Amino acid sequence: MNSTIAAISTAQGEGGIGVIRISGENSIEIADKIFKNINNKKLTELKGYTAAFGKIIHDGEEIDEAVALVFRAPHSYTGENVVELSCHGGIYVTARVLRAALDSGARPAEPGEFTKRAFLNGKIDLTEAEAVADIISAKSKSAARAALCVKEGALRKKLDEIKNELLNLASHLSAWADYPEEDIAEVTDDIIFDVCDKAISALSHLIDTYDSGQAVKQGIDTVIAGRPNVGKSTLMNLLSDSDRSIVTDIPGTTRDVVENTVLAGDVILRLSDTAGLRSTDDEVERIGVEKTKKRLEQCGLLLAVLDNSRELADDDLSLLKEAKNVPTIVIINKTDLKNKLDTDRIKLYCDNIIKVSAASGEGKEEIISAVRKIAGADKLNPSEGILSNERQRNAVINALRSVTEAKESLKNGMTYDAVTVLLEEAISAVLELTGERVSDEIVDRVFHNFCVGK
Repeated sequence: MNSTIAAISTAQGEGGIGVIRISGENSIEIADKIFKNINNKKLTELKGYTAAFGKIIHDGEEIDEAVALVFRAPHSYTGENVVELSCHGGIYVTARVLRAALDSGARPAEPGEFTKRAFLNGKIDLTEAEAVADIISAKSKSAARAALCVKEGALRKKLDEIKNELLNLASHLSAWADYPEEDIAEVTDDIIFDVCDKAISALSHLIDTYDSGQAVKQGIDTVIAGRPNVGKSTLMNLLSDSDRSIVTDIPGTTRDVVENTVLAGDVILRLSDTAGLRSTDDEVERIGVEKTKKRLEQCGLLLAVLDNSRELADDDLSLLKEAKNVPTIVIINKTDLKNKLDTDRIKLYCDNIIKVSAASGEGKEEIISAVRKIAGADKLNPSEGILSNERQRNAVINALRSVTEAKESLKNGMTYDAVTVLLEEAISAVLELTGERVSDEIVDRVFHNFCVGK
């Protein structure tokens, strides 16, 4: 932990500015070896939160002009002394500045090591550290907002409330049992039930909103399926706001899966426009149909497209049967043509039915509204703090299981000692979630997928 690390913190490529971050006990001294202030004042003489303009010089060669930002421990991102050198963006220049820092005593930073040091130095907890990666990878406004709320402590505050309630109860139970001669208020069953019920409610809410949060953050694998020429590709283009799929009047035009990622309101859809479902002697088209059927088994949302101007066929009914196995929106397309569909029969398979005219764009907002409802995004409040990943979800599940068992044990007449053990297990799970009690292996795993420089 005492070594000084350095990395390029901006994206690799051409740009107006490139930032090389140096962090560690000797970061300011190392920066002084390669940065020459225009007024000859050394960076070691500057206070924290101070900027200086000068040049990067290494081995007697001027590399570039730069601005040096000095941050002094503990008031920095990592909690250590930090210098950020901002030079002109570009692969060559930033690489030269980084090499100069490394030649002067720093070592290359590992993926996520700056944020890891912020965690280890107590600047952020583990949920806030993971939120940093979520902010970087956010693909929508809602995903960015949700991650930012966690980064600013929304989830930590909720977990602290749960943890402190359980800690107070467990410590009270232990003190009352261990020191009977002391004047310690007796803990009643009602007090234990009340604390357990509050924790169960809060933990259950976190789990209940997890899938909705993932839909906003990661997106839903969505398949557009239906018979040939019902308007699947037109719907794909409508949702994508582009001509991604080829649209013709010839059945079987789409023979392979066409994919695109779109934003439906605040829910990310990873769309797959698939080959039309029908029996065919065309070998290429038959392969496309088999791919469609396989996608139907794996998708998280089905957009089942039917043609308003054609009666239900066996292929339509086969598709509607799939609606019972996966969240589905039945989209009746071509409403501008005379109706021949039996809507009442469709309702036997799915109640979530929307009528649209994909060619004219009519019905797009209704589709988006239905997607948000299915994803649970309409009930999701990112400012409350939501779970980011399976690691966090598993920790909450473990905590919930232990608190529930504590409550049931008390109901079944178990001693307070047994209840206390279960409460302590729940506390350990919450502490693992926040990183207050966590193994080095888990910490390393969390930061393994971070980009270098963050």
